[in-house]
Formats: sequence, C-alpha cells, structure tokens
Amino acid sequence: MTKAIYPGTFDPVTKGHVDIVERASKVVDHLTVGVVTGSLKRTLFTVDERIEMFAEAVGHLTNVTVQSYSGLTVNVARAIGADSIVRGLRITSDFEYESEMALMNRRLAEDIETICLFSALEYQILSSSRVKEVAAFGADVSDLVPPNVWKPLVERLDERKKSSS
Repeated sequence: MTKAIYPGTFDPVTKGHVDIVERASKVVDHLTVGVVTGSLKRTLFTVDERIEMFAEAVGHLTNVTVQSYSGLTVNVARAIGADSIVRGLRITSDFEYESEMALMNRRLAEDIETICLFSALEYQILSSSRVKEVAAFGADVSDLVPPNVWKPLVERLDERKKSSS
C-alpha cells in the first residue's frame, strides 16, 4: 500500500490545494493532508479550523484523511508509514524552494520520495496569502476557495479589520 503526506499550512485551503489532493489521491492508496501546527507564519485560522475546512473540502475522497502535525515532515511521514511527500508546484519560485526542500528531505530520509505535481493552469497564481490579501480589500475570492471556506474567510477578515480599527 502506497501512502503519502501532503503537508502545508493551508491558511486558508484553496481550490488549488484541493486540486493537488484530488490528483494525488489517484496515484497513492492513501493520502494524509498534514496541517502544520506551530508554523512561523501568522495564521488567520486555528489549526482545528483549517483541518475542519480541508476535511470538508475533500470529504468526497475516500482515501484521504486530514490531520495536524508538528516537527519535521519526514519524521511524520515515517510515523504514519508514508513513503512519499506530495508537493504542488505553481510558479518558477516554487520550483526553487521545493527542490531545495526535497534535497534536504532526501538527506534526512533517503527512503522517502518527494512527488511534485504541477498546479492546474487556472491555479498557477493562486496562494493562500494572495487570497487573504485580495479578500481583505473586498475582492470576491469565492471562485478561488472551496464553498465551505469563503464565508468563514470573509467573516474572519471582517473581524480582524474591526478589531484593528
């Protein structure tokens, strides 16, 4: 049985993330979406909220689970029996970052492969950071995030805006 982990902050989950999960779930027997806790990034949503949103967005996939994790991804991959790490590639800068990370992971764990999937064309410029940024300025991002994410995203950004004024 092939198992993989798809790690990330996913703050918030986007349609690009869901696309990678849907495609990766077709090439492995089981895929774990690993939602990073304790990230250095300032997140809009708690880890539990991100897990819940992602789980709902991929609930139609029977071979996918969503859970939190902390620490090195290769250590978590070993702990859950995964033999690969799935990463999505969008633009050129992603390739540079992901290739460095893959080489470091390979150094740490030779037995765990990195599988890179290129984002679908419509998601090449899509990132959680960009979604939050444009949504904070009132842009409609409903076509960039799963339906279950849009309303909580807008509400959380409104709350943050009100508390900072």
